[in-house]
Amino acid sequence: MIKAVFFDWLDTVAHPEPDRHELFYQVAQELGVELPPQRLRKGIYAAENQAPAGAPPRWSEGKDEAPFIRYQEILSAEVGVKLSREVMLEITRRVSQLARSATWVLYDDVLPTVKALKQRGLILGLISNIYLGRAGLETYLDFVVTSKEAGVDKPESPIFLLALERAGVNASEAVYIGDQYQTDVLGARGVGITPILIDRYDLMPEVSDCPRIHSLTELAQYL
Repeated sequence: MIKAVFFDWLDTVAHPEPDRHELFYQVAQELGVELPPQRLRKGIYAAENQAPAGAPPRWSEGKDEAPFIRYQEILSAEVGVKLSREVMLEITRRVSQLARSATWVLYDDVLPTVKALKQRGLILGLISNIYLGRAGLETYLDFVVTSKEAGVDKPESPIFLLALERAGVNASEAVYIGDQYQTDVLGARGVGITPILIDRYDLMPEVSDCPRIHSLTELAQYL
């Protein structure tokens, strides 16, 4: 019997406005680089799945540049554009600056879903490496667990185990919904939590070893 539902934050329940693909496109244009907009979402997904430590919001001067270069290399390869190291770092710097002033917005399916889950008496939690905004969700959450509190990032087990402790449930009594296969699906599965992949933009049709949904309105059938 499912007693708790845990959510990822970015691209699962909330997104920045303007969104990251818009910021990358804007910044690249300013630098004289054309990034195919129709492929940017896929590129960002691939980069964040394979090199999450290099995501622009994590940038600060003096940090090791290697993860950020790796992130940009993955994104560039996905969109089919070759960039110099200098341009990659400049894109990272500028997107990082713009991302800090972005507004966080919940997807339209979030509040109806969490309200319905609360009415069913389920414990609701958020598990996130980076929790950058509130966006009106706190009223419905019993707790938030961040990588800072756990001392590790997803997909490491302690962050998921801390969520189970906060919820007071066994792993078999919880499900976790996230948009990243490596960090969310494999991380949750590693401690025995049932993972559900949310693929809002149909970027991962190849995933078949766990439930894959396109909207949180589909979640009820798995609880």
